[in-house]
Amino acid sequence: MTTTRKIIHSVSVSLDGFFAGPEGQIDWHLVDDELHRHFNEQLATMGAFLEGRVTHELMAEYWPTADADPAAPAAVAEFAHIWREMPKVVFSRTLEKAEWNATVRHEVDVAEIEALKAQRGGDLVLGSADLAATPRRHDLIDEYRLYVHPVLLGRGRRLFAVATGTHTVRLVETRTFGNGVVLLRYARDRTAE
Repeated sequence: MTTTRKIIHSVSVSLDGFFAGPEGQIDWHLVDDELHRHFNEQLATMGAFLEGRVTHELMAEYWPTADADPAAPAAVAEFAHIWREMPKVVFSRTLEKAEWNATVRHEVDVAEIEALKAQRGGDLVLGSADLAATPRRHDLIDEYRLYVHPVLLGRGRRLFAVATGTHTVRLVETRTFGNGVVLLRYARDRTAE
């Protein structure tokens, strides 16, 4: 029996549906120690991160050395190690190379994504909302983990800005964190169509 890896789109979103402010701001994310430890538990088991250039560059500005600060909270230090060691596929039309265990791909190739899913190992986490449009259009996303923050931005970059047809999902988990963030975890339900 062959088991394929899942693609999990994991993203923080405001209550009114934005994943970033108008200028790409994410300073409204309410990541406390409890939520950070949860992220670490979830991400440590993954097989690779699938990221866009902007996400990769943002992460590479901080995480490679975040654990070098003796004042860094334990969850931050732990994630720095997870991020450095995790294989990453960075999708970018402009980057020629990327550091920190990363491979650059200049386009989202559906056959390549399907080949990644067929490999052995942990699931693939897709954290870039813009990048998710192509895998969503080709129905490659198996699970959505939406972390809804109790914030109304009013404007910004919409999580699902591009219509890609109807995809049925089923709720498999909810969890409320102490800071008011709510996890809504949905699995793609291909049997309903």
